[in-house]
Amino acid sequence: MRVRSALVYSVLRLAAFLVPFGIMMLFPVMREYYWLAAVFAALIGLSLSVLFLRRPLDQMTSTMGRRPRRVTDEDVEDSVADAAPAPATDE
Repeated sequence: MRVRSALVYSVLRLAAFLVPFGIMMLFPVMREYYWLAAVFAALIGLSLSVLFLRRPLDQMTSTMGRRPRRVTDEDVEDSVADAAPAPATDE
């Protein structure tokens, strides 16, 4: 589920940039100043994503927070030490 929500959010963010950029490139002035069209498209895409993409962002980040805990070497060594029998004493 984590990959799907990240993919959906990424595609929607990309569309929020490419659609305004494509529309602006239809104007002759913006063809000459393509970098200005890219800046405006980035600002419009950012605004659209803040307004309309809250739910996909929440879905993506909620699944990121539930990652399983990684087992470290120290955890393995502790479990082996706990499972080992206690050393015999000579008394």
